[in-house]
Amino acid sequence: MKHLIVIGGATATGKTALAIKVAQHLGTEILSADSRQFYREMNIGTAKPSPAELAAVRHHFVDTLDVTDDFSVGDFEREALRVLGKIYSEKDVAVLVGGSGLYLRAVCEGLDAFPDVSAETKKQVEAGIRTGGLAWLQAELAQRDPTYFEKVDKQNPARLRRALEVCWETRAPYSAFLGHEKKPRAFNPIYLLLELPRPLLYARIEARVDAMVAAGLEAEARGLFHLRARPALHTVGYEEWFDFFDGKISREEAVGKIKQHTRNYAKRQATWFRKHGAWEIFQPDDWEGVLRFLKVRL
Repeated sequence: MKHLIVIGGATATGKTALAIKVAQHLGTEILSADSRQFYREMNIGTAKPSPAELAAVRHHFVDTLDVTDDFSVGDFEREALRVLGKIYSEKDVAVLVGGSGLYLRAVCEGLDAFPDVSAETKKQVEAGIRTGGLAWLQAELAQRDPTYFEKVDKQNPARLRRALEVCWETRAPYSAFLGHEKKPRAFNPIYLLLELPRPLLYARIEARVDAMVAAGLEAEARGLFHLRARPALHTVGYEEWFDFFDGKISREEAVGKIKQHTRNYAKRQATWFRKHGAWEIFQPDDWEGVLRFLKVRL
C-alpha cells in the first residue's frame, strides 16, 4: 500500500518545516498544495520555502507557473496524480503540504467533474472583476447559484470566479455539478493538522508580515500591479498594496490590512480543516508525537 502524508494547517503554523523533516526522515519528496506558491513572480508574499529548504528536499509545484498562466484546481489534481505516480514507482510514501484545503482535497478525494470553460467566458468574467471587484463576483454568483453561494467562502475570489465561470458557460448552477461519485485513489492519505493557540498564531502572523515588508513585499507587488486582474493576484498581501498604489489607503493602512486579512484567512482555514477530513492534530514542535503517529500508521 502506498501512503500520502498530508500536512495541513492555517498560514504560519509551520507546515513547510514539518513537511521537510518528514520527507527527510522517510527519504521521499514533497508536493506543495499552496495554490499561490505555484507562481514564479510571487515570492515574498507567499512565504515560499527558502532556497535552502528547496535544496534540502525535492519539491514539486513551487515556481512552476507564471501569473499569466491559467491553472485550475482540476489541473492541479491531474498533475499531482501524475507526479505521485512517478514517486510511487520508486517509493512507498510521499508528502503533500499546504493551506489550500480544496487543493489537498482534490488530490486525496478527487473533484466533481465540471465542463470546460471557454476563453471567451473567462475574459467576460475577468472584465466584470476589473470593473466591480469582489462585490460584483458575490452579487453575480448569489443571483445565478444561491445554493452554492450560501456555503462558499464569500471572501475567496478564486472560488467565486470559478463557480461563476461554470454558471455562465453552461447556463446551469455550479451546484448542479457537485456531489457526484469520485474516482478511488491508489494511495492511503494520512492526515496531520498543525494548530497553535490563537494568540500565538496571530503573533506569528504579525511577525511574518513585518518580515515580508522588510524583505521588499511592496516592491514585489508594485512590479505585479499591471497584472492585478489575474486570478493569482487576488491574494492577501498583494491586493492591499494595489489599493495603496491606487491612493485608496495609506501605506500604514495597507500593512495593517495585510495583517488583519491574514488573520481572517487563518481563521477561515482553521474552520475548514476542522470540518473536513480525519485530521490528527499536533503542535508544530511536537516532532516526537508526529514520529510516534507515523510509526503506527505506516
